[in-house]
Amino acid sequence: MDKRSLRVAVIDMNNGAPNQGMRGIQEILSRFKNENNIDLSFDIFDLRQKGEIPGIDYDAYISSGGPGSPIESTGEQWENDFFNLLDQIEVFNQTHEEKKKYAFLICHSFQLACRKYDLGNVTERRSNAFGIFPINLTEEGERDEIYKGITNPFFSVDSRDWQVIEPDFVAFEKKGAKLLAIEKERKHVGLERCMMSIRFSDEIIGTQFHPEADPIGMKMYLLQDERKKAIIDMHGEQKYLDMLNSLDDPARIVLTQSVILPNFLQKAIENLRKQSSLRTEEVD
Repeated sequence: MDKRSLRVAVIDMNNGAPNQGMRGIQEILSRFKNENNIDLSFDIFDLRQKGEIPGIDYDAYISSGGPGSPIESTGEQWENDFFNLLDQIEVFNQTHEEKKKYAFLICHSFQLACRKYDLGNVTERRSNAFGIFPINLTEEGERDEIYKGITNPFFSVDSRDWQVIEPDFVAFEKKGAKLLAIEKERKHVGLERCMMSIRFSDEIIGTQFHPEADPIGMKMYLLQDERKKAIIDMHGEQKYLDMLNSLDDPARIVLTQSVILPNFLQKAIENLRKQSSLRTEEVD
């Protein structure tokens, strides 16, 4: 590969709230750099708290989850800036045949994008969803390169008070979007299954779950007295103990963390290599 680096912009949507997600994202980026022996650099932009927004000069963008309502921010400057960045990425990709920009949107960022594109009903859940849950791939998801190497169902950390339900497939078709994953089926619960992953375009993808979550961060969450009590009150002590015991299972969140975001980064790297190859051919 040529000497040019893969430049990644990481957008922090946590609004100053303590979280493990940003550490997880940075760990994946550092590990991907070392394992693939590539020149990768990244910058962090604190969007909601400081109004920082990256320009269009990055190769890839990862936008994190975060607390609060994905509806109440309507019209706020930081949200307008985020939506404008998504528009810039799409315009760039539409006007550049070979060179592409890639974006991965997690949880809160995913919900905002669903609202922007009117792909479903963004609504508050009856109760908080927190834990390690199975997620089902759709037929589109099974074929999508981002999930190459994952199982179906696969397991990931889910942490949310909001959800996107009732997909508008007319809007999906108009946008060219694809529903890749949905919430596990709960036969004893008469509620709509929420959308867990959408490919908004060939280069922009999002997940409701947290593909960056790792056993270390999850264990820190689960051992907090407040979290422990909430899970036991809602699901029982056995379910809580099962979550703790499953953290180091290589077929669960360890697999998810090692596959999904690295697949996203691999696609961006392949695009850079393609550009390098084209430049070499032009010189020859």
